[in-house]
Amino acid sequence: MAQLALELDARGIQTWAYAALTALGDARAEIDALNVFPVPDGDTGTNVYLTMEAACQEIDQALDEPGYSRSSVARALAHGALLGARGNSGVIISQIFRGTSEVIARVALDRPVAGADIAEMLRVAADMAYAAVAKPVEGTILTVARAAADAALAAVNADGDTEVGAVLARAVTAALQALEQTPQLLEALRRAGVVDAGGRAYVVILDALAGVVTGVRRPTPATFSPLPRTVDDEPRANYSGPAYEVMFLLDAAAPAVDLMRVRLGELGDSLVVVGGEGLWNVHVHVDDAGAAVEAAIAAGRPHRIRITHLQVADVMLDRPARGLVAVAHGPGTAALMENCGVTIVPAQPEQRPSTKELLNAITSVGATEVILLPGDKDTWPVAEVAAEQARAVGIRVLVIPTRSIVQTLAAIAVHEDGARFEDEVVAMTRAAGATRYGAVTIAVREALTTVGTCQVGDVLGLVDGDIVVLGKDVVTVIREILLGMLAIGGELVTLVSGLEAGSEITDGIPNWLHHEFPLVDISSYDGGQPLWPMIIGVE
Repeated sequence: MAQLALELDARGIQTWAYAALTALGDARAEIDALNVFPVPDGDTGTNVYLTMEAACQEIDQALDEPGYSRSSVARALAHGALLGARGNSGVIISQIFRGTSEVIARVALDRPVAGADIAEMLRVAADMAYAAVAKPVEGTILTVARAAADAALAAVNADGDTEVGAVLARAVTAALQALEQTPQLLEALRRAGVVDAGGRAYVVILDALAGVVTGVRRPTPATFSPLPRTVDDEPRANYSGPAYEVMFLLDAAAPAVDLMRVRLGELGDSLVVVGGEGLWNVHVHVDDAGAAVEAAIAAGRPHRIRITHLQVADVMLDRPARGLVAVAHGPGTAALMENCGVTIVPAQPEQRPSTKELLNAITSVGATEVILLPGDKDTWPVAEVAAEQARAVGIRVLVIPTRSIVQTLAAIAVHEDGARFEDEVVAMTRAAGATRYGAVTIAVREALTTVGTCQVGDVLGLVDGDIVVLGKDVVTVIREILLGMLAIGGELVTLVSGLEAGSEITDGIPNWLHHEFPLVDISSYDGGQPLWPMIIGVE
């Protein structure tokens, strides 16, 4: 479906935030693999994703408030990232968003954000990011942010108040070029043959902004694999720095924070302090975690304290009892899966579960082996992040990337308690992959689709995530989808009816299907899901 360009107003900021979240989810594993500096712990992609997720949740809350504005949503972006920042790069990203929000707040509400505003936004964001880091290092996210800001300012200075899309295009190009040069600036990156992970995350976020305001996204975003290494390069070394990462939120006045910053600088490295107006997020690597917390207490009131050992040993797991966790979009399928012993995470209409909800479900199972079934493509990257977090506490988790409830049901149908974990994962993955899925929904806005322009109220028929039928009648569209899917074969059809499905769907479609395809087995369920009158699976 074509993407429309948006103004960077309150809803535009929300669209940008979620576009960045989705893109970070897609790039998370890649960014984790690039992570060698300052600690080669492979979690930068995950940390920035969680930071962005917290920002999105805060934005949603701000938009629920009466009288919201572009400024209040921009502040929510920054505040959510500040509260949810994870890791060194996540904290720096939160400070970049703070700079973003400060500039957007200065733009008069009676005019749109202009190219010059974007350039100033990137400049302030880069300045604040540098100021937050006790000992800035080139070849990191800081370098990439500065390059983007300089390119944006140059575009405005050369051409006047340049259009927003043109300024962002120049900024993204410069950020990518700076990212490619990071191994030449930082020895740790050169030896490992990678670009900077935090810089890569910044490019993903900036590219998402450019895509939202122009309506143009690259079909395949740039990816970075390990770079060629020369024969004299040393292998990626084991980390030998401070033993602990200490992070906390701090309620304190600025003068006390300045004193704490000096003390923490004496205790360790990788010190980043972001925030303001009495609330700060602090990140530092130290050998004496207790002393770092004492410094925080001397400055004000620390809370949400997280202390992580930076040299985590591999955990060997005995073969335990196993659990299944699945996302359900309707009470009918939720009850069906619960009867099969599955732990359910309910999804709200047009809202995927959060990482926290999935992680809580994984840990509540009480097993050390868990198979997670996300049930749709938007929840898949969130599920991967939750699985990564669960593995860090010793739970063996694997995500089977089901994209529809019918694929989830097919996977659960072949579950065997006594099977080896690896064998079961293979069997469930095959069952899900062998199930084509279709669905019917109603258009809520005018949009350009692959089969023409749809109007509000039109019926959209999808197969494997793509719109293939556009019609006016739900029953007719369901029949067209089934005819197309069964034209290439199928032995079992699963029908999951939605909340608003009437008898012409719940009874009429199975009866029609029996008549048209008498040799096909049919399973019908009252799923109760909103928005989707019918979801179809063909095996």
